[in-house]
Amino acid sequence: MGAWSIRLFPVSLVLWAAGSATTASGAGIDFEKDIRPILAEKCTLCHGPDESKAGLRLTGIEHATKVLESGRRGIVPGEPEASEILQRVRASDPDETMPPPGKGEPLTAAEQAKLEQWIAGGAVWPKHWAYAKLAPPRVPAVPDALYLTHPIDAFVFSRLAREGIAPSPEADDITLIRRFFYDLAGLPPTLEQVEIYRSALAADRETGLARLVDDLLASPAFGERWARHWLDRARFADSDGFEKDNHRPDAWRYRDWVIDVIQTDMPVDRFTIEQLAGDLLENATPEQVLATAFHRQTMTNTEGGVDKEEWRVAAVMDRVETMGAVWMGLTLTCARCHTHKYDEITHAEYYRLFAYFNNGDETTTTVRESDEAWARYEKALAAHTEIAREREAEIAAAREELQGRIGDWERRLGEWLGRAEAVAEPERTPVAVEGFAAPKGVRFALAADQSVLIGGANPASATYTITAKLPPGRITGLRLEVLPDPSLPQSGPGRAKHGNFVLNRVNLSVKGHSRNPIRFGDVAADHEQDGWAAGGILDDKVSAGRQGTGWAVGGGIGKAHFVDLGFVEPIENEEATEFTLELVQNYGGQHTIGRFRLSAMTTPTVLAMPPPVRLALATPAEGRTPDMETAILRHVERLDDLTRPLLAQQAAHEAKRPLAPEMDVRVLTERQSDRRATHILKRGEFKEQLAEVRPGTLAVLPPVRHRGERGDRLDLARWLVGGENPLPPRVLVNDIWAQLFGVGLVPTPDDFGVRGDRPSHPELLEWLATEFLRQGWSRKALIRTIVLSRTYRQASDHRPELLDRDPKNRLLARQNCFRVEAEIIRDLTLAASGLLSRKVGGPSVFPPIPDGVADVNYNSAFKWVPSEGADRYRRGLYTYFKRTAPHPALITFDCPDSNVTNLQRARSNTPLAALITLNGESFVEAAQALARRVLMEKPDGGDGARIEHAFRLCLSRAPAPSERDRLVRLLREARAWYLQRTPEAEALAGNALPDALSPGEAAAWTATVRVLLNLDEFLTRG
Repeated sequence: MGAWSIRLFPVSLVLWAAGSATTASGAGIDFEKDIRPILAEKCTLCHGPDESKAGLRLTGIEHATKVLESGRRGIVPGEPEASEILQRVRASDPDETMPPPGKGEPLTAAEQAKLEQWIAGGAVWPKHWAYAKLAPPRVPAVPDALYLTHPIDAFVFSRLAREGIAPSPEADDITLIRRFFYDLAGLPPTLEQVEIYRSALAADRETGLARLVDDLLASPAFGERWARHWLDRARFADSDGFEKDNHRPDAWRYRDWVIDVIQTDMPVDRFTIEQLAGDLLENATPEQVLATAFHRQTMTNTEGGVDKEEWRVAAVMDRVETMGAVWMGLTLTCARCHTHKYDEITHAEYYRLFAYFNNGDETTTTVRESDEAWARYEKALAAHTEIAREREAEIAAAREELQGRIGDWERRLGEWLGRAEAVAEPERTPVAVEGFAAPKGVRFALAADQSVLIGGANPASATYTITAKLPPGRITGLRLEVLPDPSLPQSGPGRAKHGNFVLNRVNLSVKGHSRNPIRFGDVAADHEQDGWAAGGILDDKVSAGRQGTGWAVGGGIGKAHFVDLGFVEPIENEEATEFTLELVQNYGGQHTIGRFRLSAMTTPTVLAMPPPVRLALATPAEGRTPDMETAILRHVERLDDLTRPLLAQQAAHEAKRPLAPEMDVRVLTERQSDRRATHILKRGEFKEQLAEVRPGTLAVLPPVRHRGERGDRLDLARWLVGGENPLPPRVLVNDIWAQLFGVGLVPTPDDFGVRGDRPSHPELLEWLATEFLRQGWSRKALIRTIVLSRTYRQASDHRPELLDRDPKNRLLARQNCFRVEAEIIRDLTLAASGLLSRKVGGPSVFPPIPDGVADVNYNSAFKWVPSEGADRYRRGLYTYFKRTAPHPALITFDCPDSNVTNLQRARSNTPLAALITLNGESFVEAAQALARRVLMEKPDGGDGARIEHAFRLCLSRAPAPSERDRLVRLLREARAWYLQRTPEAEALAGNALPDALSPGEAAAWTATVRVLLNLDEFLTRG
């Protein structure tokens, strides 16, 4: 069926509607349209759920008909004269009239008449349409059922027929193909795709359209396109916001999760549950916990002096209000401070919702960077493991051979130990420091006693890199002395305010030595702080704070101390030999050494062996335990000429072990102990606590069911999408409709309450919501249903005859024509030019930005460094979004600021838009690339043929003769101008020119194709 059948049935529909119109006459007062707005605007301020003056509450007929304090009834159905409310709105006495002077505008005569007519008709007070139970409506029966088989069309076209309006014909093939691509993928079709789908439509229109839709729904571009819609609601950004606006290095991982689950069509009920409460699911996977990063998109205030509890409460409020807006289409923010003046949302109910989120703590979890990265890691790990097995087999054989020589090794080690134990005090030779490196600003000074005094900057942590020379001869170890000094806090020897330090690790390398880094056997110190023994220097726990280990001297502040480090093997030098020593100090809090001195030990030392080896050697062979034998073997195999190199090879190979591509992400997890109580906050002030409340939902909606005694976010999420709550299905399908028509059936997506607009097609909205549930909450299935309707496929041509009757096209007598979103404008341009990178996912990128724009943010450490290579041409979805300095192209085209959730983007039209698409660096680059593409793909064509090719690349169609001729004239004028102005030509042509292409010719074509990239037809979804 094509446009021909569309044109046939409207006449009969109109005739059918005219014949049945008498049955709908005399419908009387419409409560939603005529009465509820009056009550909301002029009555519920004083007679709402919190404040019922004189006993009158106008939130439902059961309350409005109760006996008042005066003994009368506010409303008596069927009896206007007995209804006190009617008498009061008509009263002229200021003490009697409602609303009282200063409380609201008096009811007009027309409003009074409607109120009277409504009461006389029985005062039928239905539940607000958005809160009413979902029920699948009857699909209208129309006489053209042969041609009209889609339920959406039945609802829309029967409404048009009642209005005496014919629908628009179906859009032409190219317009439809482009519309599907723009809406579902956010990209233009290629020339090849246009031809493929035009052929499919010609063969069988309905089958061809279904194939086109299914291909686009399966395309990776679909996940990216529709993820961007969701990220608006999630208030996604790459930075914290507020004055510091710090970078969020893990933010992109949540974006990738959204892209992936939308692409794989995760049912929206599960999509909801995992984002609101993935951490609370049984045996939650890392990806399900990652989904709760939805809550971590709130702004974070890290300014100095902030009250952490104040901003925690603010973040919880944002989560409550985002949930209310995104899933219920309600503005809960009003109820933060007081009961909502129009909707049935009380002050207490707001904090019952708040209670669900109040015990969610901001934490982190570890997740894979991506499935692709993990697959590469597993492949690399398998190869690494295979080589490691080979190495282990070689080592096992060498160990077997070593067993025959272990007795000789024990004898040699025993002799060394005997000589070392005979040394009462090791002999030492001073070592003069020749070089010193540390973090920026740290200075050192050499004293006459060979000590080093540290001054200058005092960083939180530091690694000192010292260069010096070992004296000639046999060196068996090093002594590090830490010394007091009057210039240090508490005289030192550390630089922390109390004079302490923490030395986490010592690394030593000797120039030309075959066994670098030098291994230490053991350490010994004259003084050790409890919990910070010198042995910690030899392990690898160098993390900050108490996550690390190391040597400290608390209890001995202001005194000199030393630590001796014994070499496993003596170092033999024929001459003074250079070495490098690293003192790693990562504890933080300025716990670094303030003054030190080095000396070399020259006599045998027991510190050449770890304590377990010394103990084993001191024990007769027959009395040794298996652990003792193992200790000796492990020590010897690192000295033996056969096993040592094999172990070194093994260690080197292990150092190349692939790192798991994992990262920490910010998430929300439920607090299990020390749970917070939730109180109503007076006027929303976090310190003004009133009555305590427990988790609960809105009384106007179906009740929530808690799994246990205390409700949590999982209960709330299941209440939202359990199928009984009518708001989320209506809100979510309205959002999907809005993406496909430019505006929802309910034009106020953030207000499904009594003050919001009513749906233009209530029965259609109900059908879509129930169909959404029937389809298992499938986003793709619902989109497919909508876009295959003839309502969606109508032409978007302006219809002057409907300008006065339906200026906003609420009746859907045509499709809507609207400019694409900010990110898509650039995507279309890059795609047409051939520059677009199709890579999916990964960290945010930095396309070119005007000089100075990124400098306006408060964070001076942030620098916008343009990405290189393919990352320069990624989709706009991946552009780094800094809240205090967003990319100007995004803001100019109405991208939201991400400070709060956004349900509907604005569409402004200012001169700045044209300045960006004509002169912005990214857009100029795209024009240059498109010019080169046209010339390379049509090397033998004349100007006219090349213009036609460029036209097809941008607009998927051939130009009309008048369009082609105008562009050819422009090209020739530009060519003549640029051929005479080489500097200007070179500036516009760019650098990447083929050898045979002159700057003048390239510039002329760039100026010409730039017109195509700025056409309304290119930037508008028609």
